[in-house]
Amino acid sequence: MKITRRGILAIGMTSALASTTLGITKTAAAATAADLDRTAQESLQMLFRTHPLAQDLSHRAKAVLVFPNIVKAGLVFGGSYGEGVLEEGTHVIDYYNSVSGSWGLQAGAQSYGYAVFLMTDEALSYLKKSNGWEIGVGPTIVVVDEGAAKNLSTSTMKDSAYAFIFDQQGLMASLSIEGTKISRIRR
Repeated sequence: MKITRRGILAIGMTSALASTTLGITKTAAAATAADLDRTAQESLQMLFRTHPLAQDLSHRAKAVLVFPNIVKAGLVFGGSYGEGVLEEGTHVIDYYNSVSGSWGLQAGAQSYGYAVFLMTDEALSYLKKSNGWEIGVGPTIVVVDEGAAKNLSTSTMKDSAYAFIFDQQGLMASLSIEGTKISRIRR
């Protein structure tokens, strides 16, 4: 594979954007397990205040996977990283990271959080037993946006997982191919 000056420039710009983003926003990786536990709980409370449906889902969910801060940057090539917790009820039972890579028309940097409500025993079991969970493979995940939230109620839920994206900061223009993998980490 031939690396061109344009490719080297794109990689350098992506690194610079990521470094700048990490300096401006909260860091993607929490310093300790206790910090991550606290930040995840604060993020869930903020999500519940802004999306009451999320709180209703939390009462029915088998578990909630919370990533309080994902940092994403890209210029042609891009990536994102963040760490999160898996909560069953009010107890943190494990730690995970979310890593993605992308390629395509994209430029910018942003940070955001997301929570995935695992609604079935099968979805929870898949997460616990798999050696990394690729979004798009395994349980069906429905991303709940403003439009979906208006049509979704606890009686119409039929999918195995629902995701909410929250606390978006920064600007990222993107038309890219992206893959996300969620893996268990030690804390």
